Amino acid sequence: MSSKRLKELSSKIDSTKDYALVEAIEVVKNLASAKFDETVEIALKLNVDPRHADQMVRGSVVLPAGTGKKVRVAVIAKDAQADAAKNAGADIVGSDELIEDIQKGSINFDVLIATPNLMGLVGKVGRILGPKGLMPNPKTGTVTMDVAQAVNNAKSGQVNFRVDKQGNIHAGLGKVSFSKEQLNDNISAFVKAINKHKPATAKGRYIKNAALSLTMSPSVSLETQELLDLK
Repeated sequence: MSSKRLKELSSKIDSTKDYALVEAIEVVKNLASAKFDETVEIALKLNVDPRHADQMVRGSVVLPAGTGKKVRVAVIAKDAQADAAKNAGADIVGSDELIEDIQKGSINFDVLIATPNLMGLVGKVGRILGPKGLMPNPKTGTVTMDVAQAVNNAKSGQVNFRVDKQGNIHAGLGKVSFSKEQLNDNISAFVKAINKHKPATAKGRYIKNAALSLTMSPSVSLETQELLDLK
């Protein structure tokens, strides 16, 4: 981002202020300056220490208004589950041959779902999928016998979240072209999910700070108490 453009966009934000969510959404929508439909992104700093297993914050949420992007879904399943995945609209369905494709570096999907009985097969490509954030996991609903529901969730705007080593969570929650109401619904649903996953051992203020931004914009600081009150 050029310094001139950054300065121009920054002038639209009061850097001394923590904005209420509705107001922040309005400000962020006014920051749109790219030639594409920018993603509205949230960044949260949580008061947890993910080095301790009991303070890991991880899960998923289906956004009410979707993410605004087409999601390619692959399913590793056999027999009735494979048929159910195809009927639900999965883009790729297979087992051994799909694992072979992944081993060859052919990854033509954004989400991978697997049935529990085939996770041993998936383990063969764990080193490839893990760094890309594509490894199926029961906590995000991507290891399941109900593959049809998992495919529907992924297609209708499921967002997975996982706190990083520094206690940060970052996610795209829609497009700047979305209405203010759609963005508010999506952000609220996401923060509610984060609050539900608060570890029992977490001490102090759970959400330390939060910010909203676009793909190509400076960030707008959010008032954290309002977010903590979302249940």
